[in-house]
Amino acid sequence: MSHEHPAARVDGNAIAGQVLDILGIDVTALRGTCDGCGSDACLAEAVVELDDSAAIVRCRTCTRTLFTLLHTDERPRLVFGSLRSLSG
Repeated sequence: MSHEHPAARVDGNAIAGQVLDILGIDVTALRGTCDGCGSDACLAEAVVELDDSAAIVRCRTCTRTLFTLLHTDERPRLVFGSLRSLSG
Protein backbone atom coordinates (compact mmCIF):
# COMPACT_ATOMS: atom_id res chain seq x y z
CA MET A 1 0.00 0.00 0.00
CA SER A 2 1.49 3.28 -1.03
CA HIS A 3 1.04 6.91 -0.11
CA GLU A 4 0.24 7.72 -3.74
CA HIS A 5 -2.57 5.15 -3.89
CA PRO A 6 -4.11 4.76 -0.44
CA ALA A 7 -6.05 1.63 0.35
CA ALA A 8 -9.81 1.59 0.24
CA ARG A 9 -11.55 0.51 3.46
CA VAL A 10 -14.34 -1.96 2.80
CA ASP A 11 -15.95 -4.92 4.55
CA GLY A 12 -15.22 -8.63 4.11
CA ASN A 13 -17.81 -9.01 1.36
CA ALA A 14 -15.47 -7.14 -1.00
CA ILE A 15 -13.00 -10.03 -1.18
CA ALA A 16 -15.48 -12.92 -1.14
CA GLY A 17 -14.88 -13.85 -4.78
CA GLN A 18 -11.10 -13.78 -4.45
CA VAL A 19 -11.14 -16.05 -1.40
CA LEU A 20 -13.66 -18.33 -3.10
CA ASP A 21 -11.19 -18.72 -6.00
CA ILE A 22 -8.45 -19.83 -3.58
CA LEU A 23 -10.33 -21.94 -1.03
CA GLY A 24 -13.36 -23.00 -3.05
CA ILE A 25 -15.82 -21.88 -0.37
CA ASP A 26 -17.72 -18.71 0.46
CA VAL A 27 -16.17 -17.54 3.72
CA THR A 28 -18.31 -14.44 4.28
CA ALA A 29 -20.87 -16.32 6.42
CA LEU A 30 -18.21 -18.21 8.36
CA ARG A 31 -17.35 -16.96 11.82
CA GLY A 32 -13.75 -16.12 12.54
CA THR A 33 -12.14 -15.82 15.96
CA CYS A 34 -9.38 -13.27 16.50
CA ASP A 35 -6.38 -14.65 18.40
CA GLY A 36 -5.64 -11.16 19.71
CA CYS A 37 -8.87 -10.16 21.44
CA GLY A 38 -11.04 -13.29 21.18
CA SER A 39 -13.74 -11.52 19.16
CA ASP A 40 -15.93 -13.92 17.19
CA ALA A 41 -17.69 -12.45 14.13
CA CYS A 42 -18.69 -13.20 10.55
CA LEU A 43 -15.82 -12.53 8.15
CA ALA A 44 -18.20 -10.35 6.13
CA GLU A 45 -18.01 -7.90 9.06
CA ALA A 46 -14.20 -7.68 9.07
CA VAL A 47 -12.47 -4.46 8.03
CA VAL A 48 -10.54 -4.87 4.77
CA GLU A 49 -7.86 -2.50 3.53
CA LEU A 50 -7.80 -3.10 -0.21
CA ASP A 51 -5.46 -1.96 -2.97
CA ASP A 52 -3.90 -3.40 -6.14
CA SER A 53 -1.28 -5.48 -4.33
CA ALA A 54 -3.12 -6.87 -1.31
CA ALA A 55 -6.20 -7.08 0.85
CA ILE A 56 -5.47 -6.88 4.58
CA VAL A 57 -8.34 -8.37 6.58
CA ARG A 58 -8.51 -6.94 10.10
CA CYS A 59 -10.48 -7.71 13.22
CA ARG A 60 -13.23 -5.10 13.59
CA THR A 61 -12.72 -5.05 17.38
CA CYS A 62 -8.94 -4.75 17.86
CA THR A 63 -7.70 -4.17 14.26
CA ARG A 64 -5.18 -7.04 14.31
CA THR A 65 -4.53 -8.62 10.93
CA LEU A 66 -6.57 -11.82 10.62
CA PHE A 67 -5.14 -12.69 7.21
CA THR A 68 -3.76 -11.05 4.10
CA LEU A 69 -4.66 -11.83 0.52
CA LEU A 70 -1.64 -11.08 -1.68
CA HIS A 71 -2.08 -10.44 -5.37
CA THR A 72 1.02 -11.84 -7.05
CA ASP A 73 1.93 -12.30 -10.71
CA GLU A 74 1.75 -16.08 -10.39
CA ARG A 75 -1.46 -16.54 -8.36
CA PRO A 76 -3.21 -15.08 -5.32
CA ARG A 77 -1.90 -16.20 -1.94
CA LEU A 78 -3.40 -16.21 1.56
CA VAL A 79 -1.12 -15.45 4.50
CA PHE A 80 -2.70 -16.14 7.89
CA GLY A 81 -2.12 -13.86 10.86
CA SER A 82 -4.29 -13.63 13.97
CA LEU A 83 -7.16 -15.75 12.67
CA ARG A 84 -7.44 -18.40 15.39
CA SER A 85 -10.31 -20.36 13.89
CA LEU A 86 -13.12 -20.45 11.31
CA SER A 87 -16.46 -22.08 11.93
CA GLY A 88 -19.74 -22.45 10.04
